Amino acid sequence: MNDSEIRQSFHRKELRRQHIRDDTLVIDELGLNHGKCRADIAVVNGSFVGYEIKSNKDSLRRLDEQIKSYNSVFDKVSIIVGNRYGNSIRKYVPKYWGIIVSTKGLRGTVNFETIHKADINENTNPISIARLLWRDEVIEILQKNDIPIKLLRKPRTELYEYLVDLLSVCELKQAVRSCFKSRRNWRCRESSS
Repeated sequence: MNDSEIRQSFHRKELRRQHIRDDTLVIDELGLNHGKCRADIAVVNGSFVGYEIKSNKDSLRRLDEQIKSYNSVFDKVSIIVGNRYGNSIRKYVPKYWGIIVSTKGLRGTVNFETIHKADINENTNPISIARLLWRDEVIEILQKNDIPIKLLRKPRTELYEYLVDLLSVCELKQAVRSCFKSRRNWRCRESSS
């Protein structure tokens, strides 16, 4: 089983309800921290949920950095692993991460077993959440809150700081959800930034 097989089966079997809900976005390869890391699957509705996939063919070499990026943004995180990592993955991920083991059935279907349910992540970082927004989205939010025009010309790192100072974490997450839902051409725009 490779990453793609696991991902497709997980969408079809485990995320089918989220895909049909109007208030939910399911996003593959969501860039975190300006593309330094990508969440394999992100589910965005009332909360942010991230899924990292590690197939039997994958290495855990980058996992420490991925954990930091996921923890900075997602309310809940789960790792989906091939059976190769089923017994050992607990020692690599935080206790509040969910663990889902994927195995291939007799007929070639991918099956999923939740070994540990994800708990709430208390380590989110408002700046990292703000970085999910594009510069023009941040400017639009700041304009609605009467930020002086001269401040809107500042570098985006400063704009994120203004935004975090202006909004509570709940308001910030709501703003991100709203912007996500109104975006078009995610990949085209993301690659140009």
